Amino acid sequence: MSLGLGTAALGRPQYINVKQSKENSTQSLEDFRQKGIAVLEKAYHLGIRYFDTAPGYGLAENLLLDWLQTKNNKNIQIATKWGYTYVANFKTNAKVHEIKEQHSLQKLNEQWQTSKAFLPHLKVYQIHSTTLETGVLENEEILNHLHALKEEHQISIGITTTGANQAEVIKKALDVSINGKQLFDAFQITYNVLDQNLVHIAKELITYKKQVIIKEALANARVFRNKNYHHYNKLYAALERLAIKYNVQVDAIALKFCQQTIQDSIVLSGASNDLHMESNFKMNDFKISEDEIIVLRSLKIAPQKYWDERKQLGWN
Repeated sequence: MSLGLGTAALGRPQYINVKQSKENSTQSLEDFRQKGIAVLEKAYHLGIRYFDTAPGYGLAENLLLDWLQTKNNKNIQIATKWGYTYVANFKTNAKVHEIKEQHSLQKLNEQWQTSKAFLPHLKVYQIHSTTLETGVLENEEILNHLHALKEEHQISIGITTTGANQAEVIKKALDVSINGKQLFDAFQITYNVLDQNLVHIAKELITYKKQVIIKEALANARVFRNKNYHHYNKLYAALERLAIKYNVQVDAIALKFCQQTIQDSIVLSGASNDLHMESNFKMNDFKISEDEIIVLRSLKIAPQKYWDERKQLGWN
């Protein structure tokens, strides 16, 4: 199964995104929780077994833990992270939604106390948005502690990356070895039809038996036609033509592009409701031709431009 489910949209009411539709901002926290459970159920019944979460995703970890108690399936795989703290308290008008910690050992120990409850389903434990600036990839105390968790619980240790210098961060992580063995086994990267910068290094990672997980495959909703983004009209037209041809929605085309161009990766759906989940899952119903892949490859933009634009997006 090449499609997994990311739970950021299930654990907090807003995310960095291009707003597409008006959601019900007055729903209660319990209604929001039940909606999240329904999406997890839909994903499970469709056949998804890989679920990605984080303490920084609001109630997502606890939601997933509660849901997991209703399942008796050893094939369910959970990936979670440490390093971000959710602070918006589910207020849609919050000025600050999350705090990125300085990747301290204290934060790692604090967040592990909840995350370890996923065992034995916990398969991947990641540093959330690893950067060079925090020095986490040089912090021997933290790296040794992660290695100890890896050995004790037989889990993969990974990183997630964000920003124009993702490749540099990945290469730095690959240089981290403990007792002669590389520490990091899993790499969750930002990759999509707009930012294709990591295609070659991702393929190299897979060659070396690393797990590659793709996030933000829909480019924070920038793959959908939007009157404020006329500079993407060629992209919109290409995606819409393919959607009509394969009788799916644009999201399935964008997800399929990621899956086909980085084979053996896990592409994360960020679905926030049942309809989105079903639409995303249809990426498994077709295959894009090589000529069509070439067209979509030609529509990429420079990484710096991509990330500069992303910084302008609001929380919706």
